[in-house]
Amino acid sequence: MKEIILSLLTGMVVGFLFTLFRLPIPAPPALAGISGIVGVYLGMKVFQWISILWK
Repeated sequence: MKEIILSLLTGMVVGFLFTLFRLPIPAPPALAGISGIVGVYLGMKVFQWISILWK
């Protein structure tokens, strides 16, 4: 849980600083882009789960 909170806080600080300096944010600004990131993570988890079954 500590990792999640630190990651969220770090992301918020980065987003704040990028906006403060009027830079484009280093993340997809649309829900579709965020969904893609979640899909990549879920694909990795599914592969890890399937690879355990193959052993």
